[in-house]
Order: sequence, then structure tokens, then C-alpha cells
Amino acid sequence: MGEHKVGRLKGTRMTAFPVWCRMVVLSTMVLAFGLPLQAREKTDVVYLKNGDRITCEIKSLIDGVLLVSLDYVDGTMPVDWRKVVRVESTQRFVVITYAGLTYTGTLSPGQRSEAEETIVQLTQLEGEKVDIKESEIARIHTDSESFLKRLNGSVSLGASYSKGNQATQYSFGTDADYRRERWGAGAAYESSLSGNSGSTSSKRNQVGARGFHLLPWNQYYVEGLGGFLQSSVQQIKLQTTLGGGIGHYFIHTNSTSLTVLGGLAWQNLNYTHLSTPTKTQLAIGIVKGEIRVYKFKRTNLNVIGILQPALTDPGRVRFDTNASYYLKLFSNLNWNLTFYGNWDNRPPVGLQGSDYGTSTGLSWTFGNR
Repeated sequence: MGEHKVGRLKGTRMTAFPVWCRMVVLSTMVLAFGLPLQAREKTDVVYLKNGDRITCEIKSLIDGVLLVSLDYVDGTMPVDWRKVVRVESTQRFVVITYAGLTYTGTLSPGQRSEAEETIVQLTQLEGEKVDIKESEIARIHTDSESFLKRLNGSVSLGASYSKGNQATQYSFGTDADYRRERWGAGAAYESSLSGNSGSTSSKRNQVGARGFHLLPWNQYYVEGLGGFLQSSVQQIKLQTTLGGGIGHYFIHTNSTSLTVLGGLAWQNLNYTHLSTPTKTQLAIGIVKGEIRVYKFKRTNLNVIGILQPALTDPGRVRFDTNASYYLKLFSNLNWNLTFYGNWDNRPPVGLQGSDYGTSTGLSWTFGNR
């Protein structure tokens, strides 16, 4: 699978991403539509405060939503974690608290606290029992050595058309993440193509990857990251960023999370400037902030901002952002609205310093999300 042209701007050529970047897209789509996760027996029990009892397969607890699978329901069903009295399961789970503590074992109902708060009792492999308050649990996911059972992701598609100026816009995005007890990794790909009658179409492709590991100190983690960007608007043939840093959870609740990371990175910018390619290599600092706000079963807002001051070119600053809003329609189908932007206060002479836009479409999630 060789390289090919994906766009043309003022007589110059933009080269496609390397083969492995395109394989991220193909692999994610295969996992989403061609390899459904193998289900186990639905013998878990969830007891609710209103007296209802659900016999099911517990998938995960994410963002205050307990996802369960039932024999008579297509897909997963969300349950408000605040409405749960107790849970029972002989399946091994990984339980992560807001303090960053990690436990592995089976779930059984514990005693109610004096404040009538739900207590989850976890029996670890060595037989030791641990009582954890419901309000202290950040995430629950299945403890399995199977790669597919630990994989989650989504695929998004969008398109728009305006007859007035014959404007068209297409967008595609996919992401996947893999979680273990104290570490995880993920990758995402986003692409957009837009144009209208009488003007050159604009193209933007972006690949991002990250890996993290929880540190012994509460709420701290170390993260490595990489990114690849093409932008015909800014005439960026390929921007490569590789780096890492240390992050901290400042807020971590069932409705909101806020993380900030500081670190260093190396950045290579390859511009297509008229007929003369221009390359720039920079050592940069990284200040990355991410905030997530979610409401049970309905909406999810995720905003990421990355400030990149150049250490080897003092005074030059780049800033990237991506904001996504999701509205659940039914089952695993969501409507999404996304805003993206890249700014450079000191681009090469004659080139644009910014590229930003919006897209909307439908997304399908897979795995234990």
C-alpha cells in the first residue's frame, strides 16, 4: 500500500500519512463492525433503590453510568450508578477509586454506611475483602486477559451540503482505547474535506496517540503522546509531535473531570510553501488541559486544549483545541458536534496562522462504553 496524493494546493502536493496511520482507521472499523465481543453468561445481579432487581452482565462503570447487557435488550443498557443499592457478580472486575487506588476481585454487597450510602465489597484474589463506598468509585471494568474485552472505541461520520454556493463538507473520525489496571493506551484519527463552487477544496487529517500509567501518588499519572497533522489551509504537509509529561486529576467526580498535564516534546513541521518545501524543528513545552462534563444517559462534553510554547524559538506559540459534544439518540448511536482549531502566532512568511472549523454527524460506540 504505497503513498498517494490526497490533495493539491497551488501546484504543490500533500503526501498521505504513513501506512500504519491508515491501518489505525481500518483496524478500528473492523473491530467495530466485524468482531463483536464475546458475551459471557448473564448471571450478575444489580439491585436498585426502588426495589427493582436486574439479572444481567455487568460491562463497566464509566462517568457515573453502569453499563449492563440483558438477553432481551439489543446492545447495552445504562443504569444510573446513584440509583444502585448493591451489585453481585462472580466475574472478576477492576475497580478504580477517585483517589487512584486500584483493586481486582469479585463484587458482592457490603453493609450500608451510617449515612445510608451504598458499600461495594470486593473480594480480592487472595481472599481479602475490601469495602468501598459508592461515591468513591470512579471506574469499573472487566478483568480479562482477552484483548477485545478490554477494547473500546467509536466511529463517526458526517456530511453537509448547501445548494447556494454548492458547498460540501465531509468528516470522518474513529478512536479506540485499551485499558489495564494501572495503564492504558489509545489512538484517534480525524479527517475533514470541505469545498465550494469556484474555490480550492480544503483538507485536514490528524492522528493522535497516547499512553499513560498511574503513579503511586494519588491522582497523578505519567503520559506519553504523539500526533501527526496535515492541513491544506496552513500548507502543513506533515506536522509530527512526540513527547510526554506528568498529569494530575484536579476534579474527578461522577459528572465532571478536569486534568492538567505539563511536559516537553519535539516537533517537526514540514510546510509546502509554493514550490519550495520548508522544514522547522522545535523543542516545545506542553501544557495540556482536558475537561469532561457528562449527564446520565443524555449528553457528554469533552474539551481539550494544548498550549505549545517553542523553547528553541522564543516567542513562538502554538495552540491546538478540540471540543466535542455528544447527544445520545438510542442504544450505541449518538449525534455529535465537534469544533477543532490550530493557531500559530509566528507561521512562515506568506502562510496562514490558523485553521479551525466545525463538523456534525453520527457516531457509533463499541466495546464497554
